[in-house]
Amino acid sequence: MSSAAFRAARGARYHFISQAVASSSRRCLSTTAPLSRTLASSSLPKPRIDYRAIAADVLGVTQNALNRRAALPPDAVARLAELFDRSRALQTKLNERRSQRAEAGKRVKGGGEGAIEEAKRLKAEVQELERELGEVDSKLLRLAVAIPNDTHPSSPLGPEPNAVTVSTHGPEPIPASSERDHLSIARALDLLDMEAAATTTGSSWYFLKQEAALLEHALINYALSVAVRHGFTPVTPPDVVKTDISDRCGFQPRDDAPAQTYAIVPQQDDQQQLCLAGTAEIPLAGLFANRVLQASALPVKVVGVGRAFRAEAGARGADTRGLYRVHQFAKVEMFVVSEAGASDAALEEIREIQEEIFNGLGLTFKVLDMPSEELGASAYRKYDMEAWMPGRGNWGEISSASNCTDYQARRLHIRAKSPAGEMAFAHTLNGTAAAVPRLILTLLENGARFDEKGNVVGLTLPGVLRRWWIGGEERVQWRD
Repeated sequence: MSSAAFRAARGARYHFISQAVASSSRRCLSTTAPLSRTLASSSLPKPRIDYRAIAADVLGVTQNALNRRAALPPDAVARLAELFDRSRALQTKLNERRSQRAEAGKRVKGGGEGAIEEAKRLKAEVQELERELGEVDSKLLRLAVAIPNDTHPSSPLGPEPNAVTVSTHGPEPIPASSERDHLSIARALDLLDMEAAATTTGSSWYFLKQEAALLEHALINYALSVAVRHGFTPVTPPDVVKTDISDRCGFQPRDDAPAQTYAIVPQQDDQQQLCLAGTAEIPLAGLFANRVLQASALPVKVVGVGRAFRAEAGARGADTRGLYRVHQFAKVEMFVVSEAGASDAALEEIREIQEEIFNGLGLTFKVLDMPSEELGASAYRKYDMEAWMPGRGNWGEISSASNCTDYQARRLHIRAKSPAGEMAFAHTLNGTAAAVPRLILTLLENGARFDEKGNVVGLTLPGVLRRWWIGGEERVQWRD
């Protein structure tokens, strides 16, 4: 086969639009469709939203959506309640007509007078009621999937500044200094090449080199080893997922936010919509989709290593310089499926594992209980970990942990079966064990060594990584 024919065969199913990162209108990967549109091509059953619970607390659910700054019209929950009542009434009427049609069918067989005409009339009524019920249920689902999860009663309300510090860890922060900017350190040691990446791919992409590349692998193995020691099963998930799975996990941007996800564009309209995973949480959740787990076997704990892809790396500025906010990065992610009554405790376990990982690295960091406006659609409660980054002169997020309760399970049909045979939706949780570029940034800014003239001469790195180091150590010193 010729090279041209080979390329044609390889590209017959999916393709990427050409990249031009300077212009969002020419972005190489299109943004994903809303959940209501991806459901049509889904191989999973429709989400099982608890309409009854929402309709029973219209004011509470509406206020919760407002507290979380969800992209919902003010009357959305009230309209859902009305549609739910309409759906139940139509279902009742439809059941009655189906029963009457069955009786009419018996009379037709018996040769009853006028039975054929009555059967035809009832058949038409049933078809019309089915059509009307389908339309109502579609509207009901479209409204319901846009409603965010409930919020833990202990979670603060409001924007990011309202986050509550749960705990602080590590040594005293070293003084902020522009000399400790990770980009300056990386250039001095030839660890990072953003310019070549801009030529190769675009802005907010990067090449890791030398010790920085080795750091990536050491951090992955270190975080993975801690998670495995705590009973997590290692998984290598796919980095490409169905857009439907991503949407059901809650990865949908707010109306005023840029798209989060890169989509792979199918060449034929009837092909499955795929996207690059924004986090390994998404394929790990898909690992359990449409499955019934034995409650006695829960919790199930897995840890995945993957590449995370974020379509929007943020506006230009100090918050996005260098490695802080990039389009692609290595990530170690913990994922847990638990029983409903055990998810609060599971979240605390994930947080403690994260604290162990970052304490082992000797980082100065704090744990924050995040407020309502910082919770994604799926999160019931979320902790963030922020590390001190002296070159940036600020704290920066390095990890998070979320309890999603049954939000994802209802959409992905993840259920637990009790010994008595009772079925219930499970709870899902996730936590980042290592977001590698942020950790490299933190280690560079806190661990750079300077000579008497102020020149960068090497790095002091945490000793826990030495076991996983596979290269030279001429410029590396290890600390206990």
